Amino acid sequence: MADEAVGFVKRHLEELKEHWKRNLSFLDYYKKTLGRKDPLPKWTDADVDEFVASDPIYGPQLKALRESRKFAVAGAALGAAHLGGISLKYSKSPHGVVIATGFGALCGGIFGSEVAEHWYQLYKIDKQGANLRFLYWWEDKTRGTHQ
Repeated sequence: MADEAVGFVKRHLEELKEHWKRNLSFLDYYKKTLGRKDPLPKWTDADVDEFVASDPIYGPQLKALRESRKFAVAGAALGAAHLGGISLKYSKSPHGVVIATGFGALCGGIFGSEVAEHWYQLYKIDKQGANLRFLYWWEDKTRGTHQ
C-alpha cells in the first residue's frame, strides 16, 4: 500500500514538472539573454536607430514598439492627474489621494497601452521576436561578430 502511495506521488510530481515545463517554455527564447555572467552593455537611441535602419523586417516593428511607450506614459500621467485630482477635491485624505493617484496611473497606463496597440497595429507583429532580434543584434555588435 505504501509503495502505491509513493508511486502515485512520484508520478504526480513528474506530471507536474512536465506541465510547468510546457507552460514556461517561452522562457527558452530568453536563455541567450538571461543569466549571463557579463551583462550586455547599455545601448543608446542611436544604437536602436542603427538596428531599425539595418533590419527591414524587425526594425520597423521595434520602432513601433518604442513609439507605443509614449501612449502608455501619457495615459498614466493623465490617469494619475485625473483620479488624483478628483480624490484631492472630494476626499481630502492624504493616503486616499496617493492610492487614487497610483490607481489612476495604473489604469491610464493600461488604457494608453491598449490605444497604442490599435494605433500602431501591434497585434499584427511579433513583439517578442522584434525585441529578441534586437538583443541578438546588440550582442553580436558588442562582441564584434556583427558584419
